[in-house]
Amino acid sequence: MATKKASARASATGPAIRIRQVYDAPDPDDGTRVLVDRIWPRGLAKADAQLDAWVKDAAPSTELRRWYGHDPDLFPEFSRRYRAELTDPERREAVAHLRELAASGPLTLLTAVKDLDYGHVQVLAEAIRGRE
Repeated sequence: MATKKASARASATGPAIRIRQVYDAPDPDDGTRVLVDRIWPRGLAKADAQLDAWVKDAAPSTELRRWYGHDPDLFPEFSRRYRAELTDPERREAVAHLRELAASGPLTLLTAVKDLDYGHVQVLAEAIRGRE
């Protein structure tokens, strides 16, 4: 079953980061809207996306994404492997860029993943907050 909720968390230790599906209409509280998937979402015209950036280097590798298959039982191992991937120079640079965006105001991470609770964006948001 797909989860259609948006989550936003801010604390004294980190910026406000929202997680939403890219297909959802923009919200005035979104701030900077960034697509963080490696591939462009199906059925969405680029002109209709209403996003500020596409940071595909922050997404998991194709191999890891295929292995995971969005199986909730594999999420703990997927999270471990994805955190390891985020230490690669290219991905580390992408996370640093997202941190800069989050430091300047609200940041909304956009994804086409249906179940936001078990998507890579949860792990990525923690990495942006510095809680890898």
